Amino acid sequence: MLRILIGAETFPPDVNGAARFAGRLAEGLAGRGHEVHVVAPSPDGPARTQIIGGVTVHRVASRRYPSLDALRVCLPWVAARTVETVIADIHPDVVHTNGHLVLGRAVVNGARRSRLPLIATNHLMPENIVGYLPLPRMMHASVGRRLWRDLGAVYRRADVVTAPTPRAVELLTTRAGLVGAHAVSNGIDIEHHQPRVHRHTDRPTMLFVGRLDAEKRVEELILGLAGLPVALGARLEVVGDGPQRAALTQLAERTGVAHRVAFRGRVSDEQLLRAYSRADVFCMPSIAELQSLATLEAMASGLPVVAADAMALPHLVEQGVTGFLYEPGNIDDLVTPLALLLGDTDLRARLGATARRSAGRHAFSATLDTFEDFYLEQLGRGRAPVPDGLTA
Repeated sequence: MLRILIGAETFPPDVNGAARFAGRLAEGLAGRGHEVHVVAPSPDGPARTQIIGGVTVHRVASRRYPSLDALRVCLPWVAARTVETVIADIHPDVVHTNGHLVLGRAVVNGARRSRLPLIATNHLMPENIVGYLPLPRMMHASVGRRLWRDLGAVYRRADVVTAPTPRAVELLTTRAGLVGAHAVSNGIDIEHHQPRVHRHTDRPTMLFVGRLDAEKRVEELILGLAGLPVALGARLEVVGDGPQRAALTQLAERTGVAHRVAFRGRVSDEQLLRAYSRADVFCMPSIAELQSLATLEAMASGLPVVAADAMALPHLVEQGVTGFLYEPGNIDDLVTPLALLLGDTDLRARLGATARRSAGRHAFSATLDTFEDFYLEQLGRGRAPVPDGLTA
């Protein structure tokens, strides 16, 4: 058994891919018998310690970031003090940071000062946060480049660096100057997602799941819905919330499709599973996905995917096999595969079945195996040999 400290810039109940991964990683490792501690920002301000799913979560006092309600930030000296206290109290065997900003930096500094093995996983595209900084637009590109370099400077101090896909690793190399990073899928518990039963319906439903931020480009789905033949009777369900919700609602009204768009906001895990089961096609128009856990979940649910041909999405969506890719910003290029899938139940069923099989290659158990191996390697240990006649 190992004592593992996980640093997370965002953690449940936050709703985003990085938070969900950190939560599943912590609970998955605890489920394997490890003693797992997490340091993460408090979701409502005050510091406290909680036990969640067998994991000890040390909540660091935080403040709301002024231009983004969903983001909680910690003061650097508060984060540093809390991390140092936790490390001194629990004496972890290994540290695994899932961020490099204020709290993540404190975790890296604490691990290095204590000479602890350090694994660092990147879930962030720095460009995604530039828009929330109080800067003129003309400075966004240069600041984004500086943020990548800063990420590299922090993560260069780790013993092992990972990112969810080969494309995400490539970005660490070309933009952050890191070499030797490993691609480790965020993983998915495919048995948690039941295959979609494809039924003939006169109201086929497109589904999007994610934060309503500018880089997600959900407006393209609304414009795509407006461009579909009315006879298809297509609907769009949007699960998630964020700063773009009001603008998206207004766009749906202006394009005359408001009565066919349902904004569900934040939902529980059970409600999310029901949303996947209701849908006929999953759509991911984002241009800033380092993997996209929501797309993996949709595929595990047996849904064909229509996704932007951008960033890491082509690692998941195989053209004409598990779904279709379209040129970001090209609404006509989006409408064509949507019309094809929404109008053909058999095609949806065939591609959806292949998508589920493809998602099976991202088993979360394999993700846990990989990180356990990294931890043990850095501690100079190896997995116990498997007796003859048995398999690992």
